[in-house]
Amino acid sequence: MQSPILKRFGDSQPPWYTIYPTVSQFSADVGAKAYEEWLRRLAPCEPVSLYFHIPFCRSNCWYCGFPTAVTLQDAPILDYLTVLREEIRLIAEKVPKELPVSDVHFGGGTPTLIKPAQFLDLMRLLRLRFAFSRSATIAIEIDPRAFTTEMAEALGAAGVSRASLGVQTFDPIVQRAINRVQTKAQTAAAVKNLREHGISGINFDLIYGLPRQTVQSCVRTATLAATMRPDRLAVFSYSHIPSFKKNQRLIDEAKLPDNGARAEQAAAVADTLVAAGYRQVGLDHFALPEDELALAQKAGRLRRNSLGYSADTCRTLIGFGPSAVGRLGDGYVQNEVTEGSYSGQIRAGRLATLKGCYLTSEDRVRGAIIERLMCDLEADVPAICAAHGFDPISFLDSAERLALLVEDGIADFEDGLIRVRHEHRFLIRSVAAAFDAYPYRAPS
Repeated sequence: MQSPILKRFGDSQPPWYTIYPTVSQFSADVGAKAYEEWLRRLAPCEPVSLYFHIPFCRSNCWYCGFPTAVTLQDAPILDYLTVLREEIRLIAEKVPKELPVSDVHFGGGTPTLIKPAQFLDLMRLLRLRFAFSRSATIAIEIDPRAFTTEMAEALGAAGVSRASLGVQTFDPIVQRAINRVQTKAQTAAAVKNLREHGISGINFDLIYGLPRQTVQSCVRTATLAATMRPDRLAVFSYSHIPSFKKNQRLIDEAKLPDNGARAEQAAAVADTLVAAGYRQVGLDHFALPEDELALAQKAGRLRRNSLGYSADTCRTLIGFGPSAVGRLGDGYVQNEVTEGSYSGQIRAGRLATLKGCYLTSEDRVRGAIIERLMCDLEADVPAICAAHGFDPISFLDSAERLALLVEDGIADFEDGLIRVRHEHRFLIRSVAAAFDAYPYRAPS
């Protein structure tokens, strides 16, 4: 039976608050012209982060909520790389010369479908167009089922230092229910290959709330994952939105766990990983005590960005590829979502900006409160407001939802300090939503 707390808040689906305002608030009022102006105004000496979306996969995972395209051929990937290189040129010509780069992330899709030689060529272009710091972090997402020794060699030669492996679950029953069969041996081989080529920072992505998943299968997956000793694990809740993602319509909804079962799964995975020596970071990440993410949380430097939790302190993120989100001082932008629309804009010599939003002063202070809640499970509202020149009374008085959260014992609130109780950390999004000025709109 669900608790009153889950009945009140568990059925709501607030945003994940990787950014604020969320993408649902983006509009076409912010387009390529605004983005170009923001790029030209970047400070020439301030480090930036780069994100590259590689949308291709070899097969269709039914649970996936990201914009991807399935191809069994290499030709579409080669064509895409030609367009991506052109977007790099367009951006590089608009930003200050020798713009310093401290973080690079290749996401997908499956970025390692790029051939080793092509990936090395892409990295050479990036180092030619931008000034990489000596300590630049280069990260990439990997599908262990399609990972080769040759690609591991290329990643090592290119200076890649972090890799995120899609695992999701080791339960073969659940794997068949989501159309992603991946053996323990495939994952272990990818980890060994990476470490042998100098890529020591390794993350596993796990998911709970999948069809046919149980608390026991979640614990077995977490236990097995911990034996491979990745530095980090991201444990995500499956979001079932078949009206938005057609591939999810292939999932048997009758086999999905309810909210109560999902909460039990999340707690069981957390307990398993903490017992294995990992520290819980924010809502859904776990890291070894010496990992950069755990150290950032301990020092109060943990950040929230469009990729999740990060120790990256850059204020600017430039996104490349279809659907990529960029963050600059003036606001957010997002590229055309489909690969075809994106490529059409770039081939025509235009930035592929589809929509975005300007950041108001109020957005910034609300975003700061939400980020601290999501990262630290607490926020000193008066201190944050003072740092932004705002009166905290208007924020606290307008947060009617906060009173309900305190009444239900989810959070404590005293002298403007909001602290989420540890046993209810999985409801942190509901606490953050108390400071969201915009009505949440589900994807359509």
